[in-house]
Amino acid sequence: MNGDANGTGANGTVYDTPRQLTAEELADPRYIRQPDPALSAYADQFLDEVEAIPTYRPTVGCIIPAYNEAETIAGVLDSLLQQTRIPDVIHVIINNTIDESVAIASHYAGPHTRMTETGEQSTVVYVHDIGKNPDKKVGALNYGYSLVETMDYVLGVDGDTTPEPDAVQHLVDEIASDDRIGGISAIYSIDDSALDGPMAKFLIAGQRAQFAAFNMQNMLKGRNMAVLGGQFSIFSAQTLRDVLRESHQRTPWVKDSEVEDSLLSLQIKSAGYLTKISARARAHVGGMDTLRSLDAQQVKWNFGAIDLMWPGQRGDTKGQPFHPNLRLRWFEHMSMVINMTTRFLFFVLLMGALSINAFVFRAWWVIPPLAAVWLNFRVAHSMEFRNRRDYLFALLIFPAEIYMLIRMGHFVRAWLKFFSRQQTDNWAAQAQAERGQGSAWMYPFIALALVMAGAGVAWTSVPVQTASDLLSVGWPILGLITILQTAWMIMRSLRRYRGFKA
Repeated sequence: MNGDANGTGANGTVYDTPRQLTAEELADPRYIRQPDPALSAYADQFLDEVEAIPTYRPTVGCIIPAYNEAETIAGVLDSLLQQTRIPDVIHVIINNTIDESVAIASHYAGPHTRMTETGEQSTVVYVHDIGKNPDKKVGALNYGYSLVETMDYVLGVDGDTTPEPDAVQHLVDEIASDDRIGGISAIYSIDDSALDGPMAKFLIAGQRAQFAAFNMQNMLKGRNMAVLGGQFSIFSAQTLRDVLRESHQRTPWVKDSEVEDSLLSLQIKSAGYLTKISARARAHVGGMDTLRSLDAQQVKWNFGAIDLMWPGQRGDTKGQPFHPNLRLRWFEHMSMVINMTTRFLFFVLLMGALSINAFVFRAWWVIPPLAAVWLNFRVAHSMEFRNRRDYLFALLIFPAEIYMLIRMGHFVRAWLKFFSRQQTDNWAAQAQAERGQGSAWMYPFIALALVMAGAGVAWTSVPVQTASDLLSVGWPILGLITILQTAWMIMRSLRRYRGFKA
């Protein structure tokens, strides 16, 4: 490029008046251009003016649906007000509540200001008691959405979920970095620091391992998240508006789905957006510390997933059994069927072999349990907040195996409930179970006892030669399934976690 300049030429000649530079001088690295003092002074002024321009800060509206959360709502609000990036507004939507949730949350109502590393931040907490709400959590979420739909992002937080101090900042930074992202879920775990009784500790340890395995599986798949869990997820408001338009809905969450967060995640994906799990934002969710409450929660989740997976079940959808977000669900259900098959076959064949004195132990039988222990250990070691109880759950074999049997009961009960076409309110069933009411949680154990007893009676009536023939066929079939299952566990245990923490 040519231009007028005054300065010193390559041969040392000083030019006092502006002149046109030659091509040779422009190409010569020895040519020294003298800075213009006026331009230098303006450069400093320009940089100061650029620094003074305010940076746009996207707005975040937080909605907290709360149902009988008197024990936890204060901790949730405290954790949100202590964030390094405080939401611009927080709406607590209390519904169908019979405890002191309103009174406790009301202490936080009003403006809040605190100084952070990035400067002073302010928010306002609003507490809404909408009374009897037939649509339960879905109704509370949609009520809250109507209050924050004009903001840039919508943050959904459950009434028993406490985030780490930097969780909101990480979610905002990640979703703002890519317009293709429609929603991001935090990495979920369960706080096990205040538990009473061995049963509660056992169940929470199982849920922590279940969450960790699920989190890591999603993070290793490009951080693509099939379900943006309602416990602590952020959504682009523009994405939600696009979902409403394409789905012909008035509200983002619909009341006729057992898993409102899964359905919304499917719709976000169908609208062309990405659904992700965060790389760093973490939140601690409420766990189920009794068999009764765990059964109700897991049956509701499984039933809702089946409802989405099975084509054409709900009157307002065509069914999307092959939707990308449902592939992981299909895989999970098929894996559960295989796990049930191998355990049932092993028990029946073992009892049968012992009954006719035909049992012979093979040393290679210890390989599958060792592979399972190694995989469970890696999952436990991948936890960000792992502790001694997590390692014991993985290494002692029996706790993880018993928890798997409990999950199988939930799985079977959900499928039977689905095929029986029972018109039951699973939300109400979970609420009842959390209050210590209901006996449905015992059904899987009663059914298992009856099945095993029936198998034992049937086996005793079989002639010895027939029993021997059945064993000669059954053991190779079980062996083949077990070899494939063990190979899959070894492959999963050898995966590199690439620095991710569950």
